[in-house]
Amino acid sequence: MCVKDKVFKLLYGVEKPGRYIGNEINMVKKDPAKVDVRFAFCFPDVYEIGMSNLGLKILYHLLNEREDVYCERAFMPWVDMQQKMQKEGIKLFSLETFTELNKFDIIGFSLSYEMSYTNVLRMLELCGLPLESQKREKGMPIVIAGGPCTYNPEPLWEFVDVFVIGEGEEVILEFIDLYKKYKFSSMTKDEFLFECASIQGCYVPSLYNVKYNQDGTIKSITPVSENVPPKVRKRIVKDLDTSYFPTKMITPLIEVVHDRITLEIFRGCARGCRFCQAGVIYRPVRFRSAKKTLQYAKELVENCGCNEISLVSLSTSDYPNIDELAREILKFAESKKVNISLPSLRLDSTSLDLLKEVEKVRKPTLTFAPEAGTQRLRDVINKNIKEEDIYSTVKLAFERGFQNIKLYFMLGLPLEEDEDVLGIYTIAKNIREIYKELGLKKRIRITVSTSFFVPKPHTPFQWEAQDSIENMQRKMKLLKENLRKVKDVEYSWHDFYLSKLEAVLSRGDRRLSKVIKRAVELGCQFDDWGEFFDFSKWEKAFQQENIDWRFYSDRKRSFDEVLPWDIIDTGVTKEFLKKECLLAYEAKTTSSCFERCAGCGVATFRGGICVGK
Repeated sequence: MCVKDKVFKLLYGVEKPGRYIGNEINMVKKDPAKVDVRFAFCFPDVYEIGMSNLGLKILYHLLNEREDVYCERAFMPWVDMQQKMQKEGIKLFSLETFTELNKFDIIGFSLSYEMSYTNVLRMLELCGLPLESQKREKGMPIVIAGGPCTYNPEPLWEFVDVFVIGEGEEVILEFIDLYKKYKFSSMTKDEFLFECASIQGCYVPSLYNVKYNQDGTIKSITPVSENVPPKVRKRIVKDLDTSYFPTKMITPLIEVVHDRITLEIFRGCARGCRFCQAGVIYRPVRFRSAKKTLQYAKELVENCGCNEISLVSLSTSDYPNIDELAREILKFAESKKVNISLPSLRLDSTSLDLLKEVEKVRKPTLTFAPEAGTQRLRDVINKNIKEEDIYSTVKLAFERGFQNIKLYFMLGLPLEEDEDVLGIYTIAKNIREIYKELGLKKRIRITVSTSFFVPKPHTPFQWEAQDSIENMQRKMKLLKENLRKVKDVEYSWHDFYLSKLEAVLSRGDRRLSKVIKRAVELGCQFDDWGEFFDFSKWEKAFQQENIDWRFYSDRKRSFDEVLPWDIIDTGVTKEFLKKECLLAYEAKTTSSCFERCAGCGVATFRGGICVGK
């Protein structure tokens, strides 16, 4: 019996069998025997989450544009399917041809969040492959990984052959060309990896030695040869109009997390929030032209069969004339019964009118992200929002019929005091008072949501300590007790231990690879899912490997310490990050890139709004 028949036989007894059947709208079909390279794109989470990832769709269709490559997909099976696969002796398979992944040339993982690391190892186990790179010989798949988490790749260094740093549209094609040379020659795996290091954006961890000081900090990170670059510079796509973007995008047959067409209108962010990693690693800001965006929107609506199109970026309001663009798209989208969504808008009177016009929902929810409860702390983090702006916008929203407000904040930010925590309560209370003063009768809902600050690599706060779990709990309880006093307010918060582990993994070094492997052996998987996350298992893994996790999360680092991710060059200089950190201590803000150039260093890429600076 073939793998497909075996798999279909199992589907009667698993949750959401649509996760495993493939055959979606616009799925690419090729004859595997007629290609030179078979590429398995793996997303280390369930199908519904992976198929909401725009990067997956771009690279999937880009690779399949090549006649010599067949890119197929695989996702992390849910626990029930894993058990049935292991019982029947079925290895992890692709959705396109139901080929077991150990038969592919390349296995590529998308690393979007640190809590998926155990799933990466678990998927390799389900492939029947050795976890460690050095144990996988020529003839076995080359394992690569890309995505935001590769900006500190060290915790997974033992398991991944090559990390792709930055945007993948160009570098992945260069990698494929080199792989073909390797596959059809006598080149050894070591020789192949050595040549990979010459491709800008490819980090080969086995080609670097790490030494440690007696106190556990890193002494040095050095390449094994002078022919290996001392730092790996990220790759970017300079021109979004000429770069590849699929308009006949694969469309799932079952509901996924973001069940809509996704159209990227620009990359990067000019705002400079000091806690935000995305704002650094995706610099410089590069806009897609309105003409090209409109063309893509029309083609996507025609080809994808969804009832909503989302115009996405890190800060949609910063797109030039976003209101005009949205209304142009709406003209033809409405005739197709397709709605438009506009996430990441900076809310003002113009945006509110636009939202009411384009979002055809009965009770739309407005989302604000003040991040901090007082102006002083918002200045510390460079969140250039004034409290009066929040209140004036909320008043306009209520007058226009909006009834649901969501407010996102962070607890545990650097220099935070209890006054800042209580400031969140004050904002929620004042919003409720504004509604009352307007004399409106309909029931409103104000949702306050808090996450805990995680000091991320390549940010001005990368040197900061994270709050202890005890302090996280204390601040959450302080806020919760006060918010209970406000009518129509709901409060939700992120798991303390999950935030703690995220900080450990995001700031970890090579020694964590053994901890991650041990955690998998102890049964850890789906760590981002509340029903599976078990911090006690992770604590046991750290104990067994004789590593104190607090060393990575709770410790403030000095400016002169060698950081695990110093090997990666984002274009933003360490000197700029230090300057921003010192400005934070003085609660001084920095203007956005649109107002003036702050000299972060990324202008050396000569792309986007940085051209000519």
